[in-house]
Amino acid sequence: MTEGERTVQQLLIAGRYRLLDLVGTGGMGRVWLARDEMLHRDVAVKEVVPPSWLAEAEREQVRLRTLREARTAARLNHPNVVRIYDVVHDRESPWIVMEYVPSRSVQQILGAEGPLSPHRTARIGLAVLAALRAAHAAGVLHRDVKPHNVLVADDGRVVLTDFGLATFDGGDGSMTGPGTVLGSPQFVAPERAREGVSDPRTDLWSLGATLYATVEGHSPYARSSAMATLSALATEPPDPMRRAGPLRPVLTGLLQRDPWRRLTAAEAEPLLRRAAADPDEPAAGTAPSSAVAAVRSASRNLAHTPLGPLGGPAPPTARPRGRPVGRRRLLIGLAGAASALAIAGGVTAVLATRDTERTPPSGSGGGAATARPAAFVCSTPPPPTATPVVSSSPAADGRYGLREGWTWHDDPTGFRIAAPVGWARWNEGAATCFREADGARVLSVEAGPPRDDPLAYWKAEEARLTRGDALPGYRRVDISAMDIFEGGAVWECGWENAVGEQVHGFRLLANTSADRSYTVSWLTKEFDWQVNAAYLPMIRQSFTPAL
Repeated sequence: MTEGERTVQQLLIAGRYRLLDLVGTGGMGRVWLARDEMLHRDVAVKEVVPPSWLAEAEREQVRLRTLREARTAARLNHPNVVRIYDVVHDRESPWIVMEYVPSRSVQQILGAEGPLSPHRTARIGLAVLAALRAAHAAGVLHRDVKPHNVLVADDGRVVLTDFGLATFDGGDGSMTGPGTVLGSPQFVAPERAREGVSDPRTDLWSLGATLYATVEGHSPYARSSAMATLSALATEPPDPMRRAGPLRPVLTGLLQRDPWRRLTAAEAEPLLRRAAADPDEPAAGTAPSSAVAAVRSASRNLAHTPLGPLGGPAPPTARPRGRPVGRRRLLIGLAGAASALAIAGGVTAVLATRDTERTPPSGSGGGAATARPAAFVCSTPPPPTATPVVSSSPAADGRYGLREGWTWHDDPTGFRIAAPVGWARWNEGAATCFREADGARVLSVEAGPPRDDPLAYWKAEEARLTRGDALPGYRRVDISAMDIFEGGAVWECGWENAVGEQVHGFRLLANTSADRSYTVSWLTKEFDWQVNAAYLPMIRQSFTPAL
């Protein structure tokens, strides 16, 4: 604390509020723990100090608007809103007296614990959404929803603070427009950044960005500068979601660039409730299959696992501009499709076999679909000669910890990798294949010649396979170089298989010697990717090639 702050600490504001301790600072002022000497209770007092670089006329406008909007926000009485008790003017500055909530902000929690689980994030989202709905019903806009302004109290209560007080955040970059303070660019809706306009839909976009940051660990447009953030906000889709899982539909709906395409509060609430539901309890009227139960169990175990380059969202469904007619039907249809994938039984072939083979996909029903060239080896059901992976107890190897249900596989060709116990193992050409029983997940390791430029090789493969019909509905997630062995690259993408399922694949190509490369592949249904992608670090790190 500076000498000046120690001096301020002795002040009695408006003859009533004695400043006790500095609890927070920001670009627009300071927040103090204070004592209400009249009512003998602790309060939070925010001293509003406009930035010195504003012109004096702008500084005065900020002061007047802060007082006006704080008085408006003081009408709110909601358990998820920090109450405003008083607004006073003392020593040429506005002071806002608020409810004191012993708490941490979501931003502080992220800094201490890392990204939160989708389940916990959804519960926070429901509380913030309730606060926004109450505010919007009273004609109050927030205009600066972000993790810094969402507080999680020591007793678990979630509250939204700084209603109507458009603040700066130097950490994210600050900006102003004619008569408008926009706040933090990483959490500002596109239309607000572009035109300076605000309405309830802009708050909902900021809610989506806040929940995205809470579950992913960074904002959807995290860039190195405010200018780069604004440029991406104007022209690019949000960064791919890697951890969102059941939050993906609501985040995609809230982060629509066109306000008319964006979810309303009424539409977002049931999606958040579904994501916040106890993962052990099925939705009403459904009986989850054992496969779904296994996914839920895995989701709990993997919720806080550091992940590698994981999956991204499918492109949003295009809709004509104008009024959002039919949006509810679209969302219900998407939710129903996801539920159908979650409870579907049986085995379906992910793709046809190699380019030279033509095997009808299994489980399609109603006649065989036209076979397509395969982007992945090992995509057909295991042959009768396949053998199950047996748990082994190799010599101690302290470098990598294997997950429950996985074991070391030492392949006769010389490489070593972690593999799931009980999965079918067989060879397909130069590839060793692992596929789960009664499931669609596939792990494979394929030997091949070295590639002079692995990154260029994947781009050429992408061009080759997307020219035909091998990857219908193709969407690239990532093609990038990787500093591994003697040069490598990853290709992560999604597409629609022969029976209409969305699938997701990750392929790592690594040159391991002057005369050999290996491709390690991991393939799952898109619906299951968020859970299964958490195995990627173990798969990548456990692979030890024959050199």
